[in-house]
Amino acid sequence: MKKKVVVMGGGTGTFPVVTALKHEDVDLASIIAVSDSGGSTGRIRDEFGFQPVGDLRQALAALAESKGEEWIRKILLYRFEKGNGLQGHNLGNLILTALQDMTGSTDEALHIAGKVFRLEGRVIPVTRENVNLEIRYTDGSVVIGEHTLDEEIVQPKKIEEIRLVPPAEINPFAAEAIQEADFIVIGPGDYYASLMSTLVPQGTKLAFSQSKAKIIYMVNLMTRFTQTHNMSAADHVHGIEYAVGKQITWIVMNSQPIPSKVLEMYKNEHEFPVRDDLDGDPRVIRGELLSPLIVNKSKHDTTHRSLLRHDADRIREVLAKLLNM
Repeated sequence: MKKKVVVMGGGTGTFPVVTALKHEDVDLASIIAVSDSGGSTGRIRDEFGFQPVGDLRQALAALAESKGEEWIRKILLYRFEKGNGLQGHNLGNLILTALQDMTGSTDEALHIAGKVFRLEGRVIPVTRENVNLEIRYTDGSVVIGEHTLDEEIVQPKKIEEIRLVPPAEINPFAAEAIQEADFIVIGPGDYYASLMSTLVPQGTKLAFSQSKAKIIYMVNLMTRFTQTHNMSAADHVHGIEYAVGKQITWIVMNSQPIPSKVLEMYKNEHEFPVRDDLDGDPRVIRGELLSPLIVNKSKHDTTHRSLLRHDADRIREVLAKLLNM
């Protein structure tokens, strides 16, 4: 019987993880955040009133990484560079929005998209509600909208907690996937916008308590100035464990030096490698996990994008070993 593996997070961050696992003989499900409010996704959300589909589309595209599926991935990721009303929009977002409109359900839209594109693996929105991200800071201030985390700031503010508004229950399909999983991979991805937003729906901690899955946490490569400034690896781990209500089984962390040119580019944005302060923790697995490619986003893509990504082939090597332990 195939091992059941669940990946949790945002579409861009979990893209290499889903791509890696797609090539393993597993029953794969991706539980994806649905609180995005920026870029093409935010524009469509405002106009149609449906759940945002940007991260869901990325998760679908990650399933289309085999030979013969290149054009499926290209279709899902294509961004219009011109055209009145179309410039900046992503074709995959428009396709999923059309399916939402036709079916009245994000779950059903994703199911049909998977069948149309003949993709193996499920993509599950973490909640069925149309939610926004509420960010509460330690200074008492509160803002609504994930897009606010992409706004330029002079001084970083420490986030105390995030919530979904209105309060939302976990999607029953997501709860079931967690409960039945053999392995759950959390991350990588924006700590608050992608990871925590998939872990805070009501009922998520209960689903984890009813699961026997081994939990794998993929630590981010870099900090985000607006989210995790000065947060160490241990800080990330403690936050994830608090959110799920149980201990992480394995912690996967990059040990490969980052090129100085790339470090300088990040430094200009006040962002730095996540500090490894997990010496002596037997759960930590370190390895050279960097993709050699530097991501250059479209000039019409207004969403913050990481320059560095994890390498799917290297992640696959690590995860293949863990899935057999």
